[in-house]
Amino acid sequence: MLQPSRTKYRKQFRGRMCGHSKGNLVTFGEYGLKAMACGWMTANQIEAARRAIANATKRNGRTWIRIFPDKPITEKGAGAPLGAGKGDVKGYVAVIRPGRILFEIAGVSESEAYRALRLAAAKIPMVTKIVKRK
Repeated sequence: MLQPSRTKYRKQFRGRMCGHSKGNLVTFGEYGLKAMACGWMTANQIEAARRAIANATKRNGRTWIRIFPDKPITEKGAGAPLGAGKGDVKGYVAVIRPGRILFEIAGVSESEAYRALRLAAAKIPMVTKIVKRK
């Protein structure tokens, strides 16, 4: 699973997901998967989408993961009373804003790239769109 090797602070506030993303252009590959809505993407979801792409392309070509889960998410234990403080870190998520390129592919045919990105989009909890490099 992806997670930061070390962090300055163990826990973070939840924050707000407003505005558009800066990483909105396909810069490394030929085809990309673009998020059209905001949300959180867990390390497990990123890994599942990466595996779907690798399996669909039969490990041909090159894949770039343009997001990284660096925000810790906490969860209280079962049966913890109110006022017991913030829970322990459960996992890490990447904050996704509209327009963000999540994955990029190069070195495969167009039909193969579309098929692989469609399979990856099924693993992602938000609306996405397949885009081509300009």
